[in-house]
Amino acid sequence: MIEAMQELTSRLWFPGARWHIGDLAWGLRQHTGREHEWPTKVWRSGGEVVAWGWAELPGHLNLQAVDEQWAGEVLDWFASVTEPEGVVVSSAEPHLIRAVEARGFVQEDGPFFLHLVRDLEALPDPETPCHPVTDVAGRVRAHREAFYPSRVTEESYRGVQGTWPYRRELDVVAEKDGETAAYCLAWLDEARKAALIEPVGTVPDHRGRGLARDVCLAALHTARDLGAEIATVSPRGDDAWPIPARLYRSLGFTQVARTVHYRVGRG
Repeated sequence: MIEAMQELTSRLWFPGARWHIGDLAWGLRQHTGREHEWPTKVWRSGGEVVAWGWAELPGHLNLQAVDEQWAGEVLDWFASVTEPEGVVVSSAEPHLIRAVEARGFVQEDGPFFLHLVRDLEALPDPETPCHPVTDVAGRVRAHREAFYPSRVTEESYRGVQGTWPYRRELDVVAEKDGETAAYCLAWLDEARKAALIEPVGTVPDHRGRGLARDVCLAALHTARDLGAEIATVSPRGDDAWPIPARLYRSLGFTQVARTVHYRVGRG
């Protein structure tokens, strides 16, 4: 299932797209035992994948589709498996916006995410030594501290590592006192020559030292060496959580789109 979803996502990817193949690998594999919470379905036409839907119960929908008609099929399926509450799309994907609004969803205020991009021609060098992950337990511990509370476990992280297009050389860490202090996982879509940063974190005791900047730069240098020409990242964009976006902008990322959040209209 995930491979078919990634095939469509790669084919439709552009800098303002909501989804990158790495988002699916990370999002669908970062936790174990949640399959019953995450119904998914793929649509094909003429032997080609044309849409997918990924419901996060009780009522949230992720989707991708080649056009408004197929997006409508996904939304109808969503309504058949649960009571819809909300959908998130990119501001740069008007066919999805039209389909969502045609089903009576209305835009809502609140937290949102940016789609930031930069080319990889002239990257600064990291100032802190960084290297690919070797200590999975330490890497998971750092993630759980950075994103407390987190449901990521060693088992689920090994699932991430076993999911295409994971590459260990793009799973970068910086250490302090022999332990993982910060990390950046990058994903490369070779067909699109596009890298995604997802996720990045710093253990709370080591924040404010530039480590997140350095692991990102180290991962981006490696992605460029592997053929990437552009990188994308999607931090929070609202004022309630400004620090990640500030970091990425300092690295030369600029905004090309943002998420648009919809909820079910109440009449």
